Amino acid sequence: MLKTKMLVSVISALLLISGCSYLTSNDEKRIPVKVEKVIDGDTIKVRVDGKLETVRFLLVDTPESVHPSKPVQPFSKEASTYTLDMLEGADVQLELGIGERDKYGRLLAYVYADGQSVQENLLKKGLARVAYVFEPNTKYVDQYERIQKQAQKDSVGIWSIENYVQEEGYVSDDVEQPEQAINKECKIKGNISSSGDKIYHLESGRYYKMTKPEKWFCTEKEAMDSGFRKSKQ
Repeated sequence: MLKTKMLVSVISALLLISGCSYLTSNDEKRIPVKVEKVIDGDTIKVRVDGKLETVRFLLVDTPESVHPSKPVQPFSKEASTYTLDMLEGADVQLELGIGERDKYGRLLAYVYADGQSVQENLLKKGLARVAYVFEPNTKYVDQYERIQKQAQKDSVGIWSIENYVQEEGYVSDDVEQPEQAINKECKIKGNISSSGDKIYHLESGRYYKMTKPEKWFCTEKEAMDSGFRKSKQ
Protein backbone atom coordinates (compact mmCIF):
# COMPACT_ATOMS: atom_id res chain seq x y z
CA MET A 1 0.00 0.00 0.00
CA LEU A 2 2.83 2.37 0.95
CA LYS A 3 4.66 1.60 -2.29
CA THR A 4 1.52 2.36 -4.29
CA LYS A 5 1.09 5.76 -2.61
CA MET A 6 4.75 6.57 -3.26
CA LEU A 7 4.37 5.61 -6.94
CA VAL A 8 1.30 7.85 -7.38
CA SER A 9 3.17 10.74 -5.78
CA VAL A 10 6.14 10.28 -8.11
CA ILE A 11 3.91 10.11 -11.22
CA SER A 12 2.01 13.24 -10.17
CA ALA A 13 5.26 15.11 -9.62
CA LEU A 14 6.60 14.08 -13.02
CA LEU A 15 3.39 15.17 -14.78
CA LEU A 16 3.50 18.51 -13.03
CA ILE A 17 7.10 19.15 -13.99
CA SER A 18 6.45 18.14 -17.59
CA GLY A 19 3.57 20.64 -17.86
CA CYS A 20 0.98 18.02 -18.79
CA SER A 21 -1.46 19.19 -16.13
CA TYR A 22 -1.76 20.98 -12.84
CA LEU A 23 -2.41 18.31 -10.22
CA THR A 24 -3.21 18.50 -6.53
CA SER A 25 -3.38 15.93 -3.79
CA ASN A 26 -6.19 17.48 -1.72
CA ASP A 27 -9.76 16.20 -1.93
CA GLU A 28 -11.19 19.38 -3.47
CA LYS A 29 -8.53 19.46 -6.18
CA ARG A 30 -7.73 23.12 -5.61
CA ILE A 31 -4.31 24.53 -6.34
CA PRO A 32 -2.80 27.54 -4.55
CA VAL A 33 -1.79 30.45 -6.76
CA LYS A 34 -0.35 33.93 -6.40
CA VAL A 35 -2.44 36.64 -8.02
CA GLU A 36 -0.30 38.94 -10.16
CA LYS A 37 -3.01 41.08 -11.78
CA VAL A 38 -6.77 41.53 -12.00
CA ILE A 39 -7.51 42.20 -15.68
CA ASP A 40 -11.26 42.65 -15.20
CA GLY A 41 -14.06 41.14 -13.16
CA ASP A 42 -13.79 37.64 -14.62
CA THR A 43 -10.17 37.40 -15.76
CA ILE A 44 -6.96 37.45 -13.75
CA LYS A 45 -3.28 36.67 -14.10
CA VAL A 46 -1.74 34.30 -11.58
CA ARG A 47 1.55 32.62 -10.95
CA VAL A 48 1.34 28.89 -10.44
CA ASP A 49 4.41 26.73 -9.99
CA GLY A 50 6.49 29.70 -11.13
CA LYS A 51 4.58 30.08 -14.42
CA LEU A 52 2.44 33.11 -15.29
CA GLU A 53 -1.05 32.09 -16.39
CA THR A 54 -4.19 33.93 -17.47
CA VAL A 55 -7.30 32.58 -15.76
CA ARG A 56 -10.86 32.97 -17.07
CA PHE A 57 -13.58 32.41 -14.46
CA LEU A 58 -15.85 29.51 -15.39
CA LEU A 59 -19.62 29.93 -15.89
CA VAL A 60 -19.79 33.69 -15.30
CA ASP A 61 -19.43 36.84 -17.38
CA THR A 62 -18.90 40.37 -16.07
CA PRO A 63 -19.38 43.59 -18.07
CA GLU A 64 -16.42 44.63 -20.23
CA SER A 65 -13.92 47.17 -18.93
CA VAL A 66 -10.88 46.42 -21.10
CA HIS A 67 -12.32 44.95 -24.31
CA PRO A 68 -10.43 46.28 -27.40
CA SER A 69 -13.61 46.86 -29.43
CA LYS A 70 -16.14 47.73 -26.71
CA PRO A 71 -16.52 50.77 -24.43
CA VAL A 72 -16.43 50.52 -20.65
CA GLN A 73 -19.79 49.01 -19.74
CA PRO A 74 -21.95 49.78 -16.70
CA PHE A 75 -20.84 47.91 -13.57
CA SER A 76 -17.62 46.70 -15.24
CA LYS A 77 -15.39 48.80 -12.98
CA GLU A 78 -17.38 47.73 -9.94
CA ALA A 79 -16.89 44.08 -10.92
CA SER A 80 -13.15 44.54 -11.39
CA THR A 81 -12.82 46.36 -8.09
CA TYR A 82 -14.84 43.72 -6.27
CA THR A 83 -12.69 40.89 -7.66
CA LEU A 84 -9.55 42.79 -6.69
CA ASP A 85 -10.85 43.40 -3.15
CA MET A 86 -11.69 39.71 -2.72
CA LEU A 87 -8.34 38.45 -3.99
CA GLU A 88 -6.00 41.05 -2.52
CA GLY A 89 -4.12 39.57 0.42
CA ALA A 90 -6.24 36.41 0.35
CA ASP A 91 -5.29 32.76 0.14
CA VAL A 92 -6.29 32.19 -3.50
CA GLN A 93 -6.95 28.76 -4.98
CA LEU A 94 -8.16 27.46 -8.32
CA GLU A 95 -10.34 24.49 -9.07
CA LEU A 96 -9.59 23.80 -12.71
CA GLY A 97 -12.28 22.95 -15.20
CA ILE A 98 -12.33 19.83 -17.30
CA GLY A 99 -10.06 20.40 -20.29
CA GLU A 100 -8.46 23.25 -18.32
CA ARG A 101 -7.99 25.73 -21.20
CA ASP A 102 -10.09 27.70 -23.66
CA LYS A 103 -9.24 28.46 -27.29
CA TYR A 104 -7.15 31.44 -26.18
CA GLY A 105 -4.96 29.29 -23.97
CA ARG A 106 -6.40 30.66 -20.74
CA LEU A 107 -6.91 28.40 -17.76
CA LEU A 108 -10.60 27.84 -17.04
CA ALA A 109 -11.26 27.69 -13.33
CA TYR A 110 -13.46 28.19 -10.32
CA VAL A 111 -11.70 30.75 -8.14
CA TYR A 112 -11.65 30.85 -4.34
CA ALA A 113 -10.40 33.54 -1.95
CA ASP A 114 -9.96 32.41 1.66
CA GLY A 115 -12.29 29.52 0.85
CA GLN A 116 -15.04 31.73 -0.62
CA SER A 117 -16.20 31.34 -4.22
CA VAL A 118 -15.42 34.51 -6.18
CA GLN A 119 -17.96 33.52 -8.83
CA GLU A 120 -20.76 33.15 -6.29
CA ASN A 121 -19.99 36.50 -4.70
CA LEU A 122 -19.96 38.30 -8.06
CA LEU A 123 -23.37 36.80 -8.84
CA LYS A 124 -24.77 37.74 -5.42
CA LYS A 125 -23.71 41.35 -5.86
CA GLY A 126 -25.21 41.53 -9.35
CA LEU A 127 -21.79 42.08 -10.91
CA ALA A 128 -21.87 39.03 -13.19
CA ARG A 129 -24.33 36.86 -15.09
CA VAL A 130 -24.29 33.10 -15.58
CA ALA A 131 -22.89 32.55 -19.07
CA TYR A 132 -20.76 30.36 -21.33
CA VAL A 133 -22.35 27.19 -20.01
CA PHE A 134 -20.76 24.40 -22.00
CA GLU A 135 -20.41 20.72 -21.20
CA PRO A 136 -18.53 19.25 -19.46
CA ASN A 137 -17.85 22.36 -17.32
CA THR A 138 -21.27 22.69 -15.70
CA LYS A 139 -20.47 21.51 -12.18
CA TYR A 140 -21.88 24.53 -10.33
CA VAL A 141 -24.32 25.91 -12.90
CA ASP A 142 -27.50 25.07 -10.94
CA GLN A 143 -26.07 26.66 -7.83
CA TYR A 144 -24.99 29.76 -9.74
CA GLU A 145 -28.37 30.13 -11.43
CA ARG A 146 -30.14 30.04 -8.05
CA ILE A 147 -27.92 32.86 -6.83
CA GLN A 148 -28.51 34.83 -10.04
CA LYS A 149 -32.30 34.52 -9.71
CA GLN A 150 -32.12 36.08 -6.25
CA ALA A 151 -29.96 38.95 -7.55
CA GLN A 152 -32.50 39.51 -10.34
CA LYS A 153 -35.31 39.51 -7.82
CA ASP A 154 -33.47 42.08 -5.69
CA SER A 155 -32.60 44.19 -8.78
CA VAL A 156 -28.99 44.61 -7.70
CA GLY A 157 -26.08 45.64 -9.91
CA ILE A 158 -26.51 44.72 -13.56
CA TRP A 159 -30.13 43.76 -12.85
CA SER A 160 -30.99 47.32 -11.82
CA ILE A 161 -30.80 48.48 -15.46
CA GLU A 162 -33.78 47.37 -17.48
CA ASN A 163 -32.85 45.23 -20.48
CA TYR A 164 -29.13 45.74 -19.92
CA VAL A 165 -28.53 41.98 -19.64
CA GLN A 166 -29.37 40.10 -22.83
CA GLU A 167 -28.90 36.51 -23.92
CA GLU A 168 -25.90 37.53 -26.03
CA GLY A 169 -24.32 39.70 -23.33
CA TYR A 170 -24.58 43.29 -22.15
CA VAL A 171 -26.17 46.01 -24.27
CA SER A 172 -24.34 49.32 -23.87
CA ASP A 173 -25.24 52.90 -24.75
CA ASP A 174 -23.06 52.83 -27.83
CA VAL A 175 -25.13 50.16 -29.59
CA GLU A 176 -26.00 51.45 -33.04
CA GLN A 177 -29.49 51.19 -34.43
CA PRO A 178 -29.97 48.11 -36.62
CA GLU A 179 -29.88 48.76 -40.35
CA GLN A 180 -33.51 47.74 -40.68
CA ALA A 181 -34.62 50.56 -38.37
CA ILE A 182 -33.10 53.36 -40.47
CA ASN A 183 -35.73 53.22 -43.19
CA LYS A 184 -38.64 52.11 -41.04
CA GLU A 185 -41.45 54.38 -39.93
CA CYS A 186 -42.09 52.13 -36.96
CA LYS A 187 -39.71 53.31 -34.24
CA ILE A 188 -41.03 51.60 -31.11
CA LYS A 189 -38.65 48.88 -29.93
CA GLY A 190 -39.99 45.65 -28.51
CA ASN A 191 -37.59 43.72 -26.32
CA ILE A 192 -37.82 40.45 -24.42
CA SER A 193 -35.66 40.53 -21.29
CA SER A 194 -33.63 37.63 -19.91
CA SER A 195 -36.42 37.00 -17.38
CA GLY A 196 -39.04 36.80 -20.17
CA ASP A 197 -40.65 40.23 -19.68
CA LYS A 198 -41.94 41.81 -22.87
CA ILE A 199 -41.20 45.54 -22.80
CA TYR A 200 -41.50 48.24 -25.43
CA HIS A 201 -39.42 51.42 -25.56
CA LEU A 202 -40.26 54.82 -27.02
CA GLU A 203 -37.57 57.07 -28.53
CA SER A 204 -37.94 59.39 -25.55
CA GLY A 205 -37.21 56.58 -23.12
CA ARG A 206 -34.05 56.38 -21.05
CA TYR A 207 -33.04 52.95 -22.31
CA TYR A 208 -34.11 53.33 -25.94
CA LYS A 209 -30.61 53.66 -27.43
CA MET A 210 -29.14 50.75 -25.51
CA THR A 211 -32.04 48.40 -26.23
CA LYS A 212 -31.63 45.77 -28.91
CA PRO A 213 -35.11 45.13 -30.36
CA GLU A 214 -36.59 41.75 -31.11
CA LYS A 215 -39.63 43.42 -32.69
CA TRP A 216 -40.62 46.85 -34.06
CA PHE A 217 -43.99 48.52 -33.55
CA CYS A 218 -45.63 51.54 -35.18
CA THR A 219 -47.96 52.34 -32.29
CA GLU A 220 -48.13 51.68 -28.57
CA LYS A 221 -51.46 49.91 -29.07
CA GLU A 222 -49.81 47.52 -31.50
CA ALA A 223 -47.12 46.78 -28.91
CA MET A 224 -49.65 46.24 -26.12
CA ASP A 225 -51.78 44.03 -28.33
CA SER A 226 -48.69 41.86 -28.82
CA GLY A 227 -48.30 41.44 -25.05
CA PHE A 228 -45.63 44.10 -24.44
CA ARG A 229 -45.75 46.63 -21.62
CA LYS A 230 -44.27 50.12 -21.65
CA SER A 231 -40.83 50.66 -20.13
CA LYS A 232 -40.99 52.37 -16.75
CA GLN A 233 -38.30 54.87 -17.79
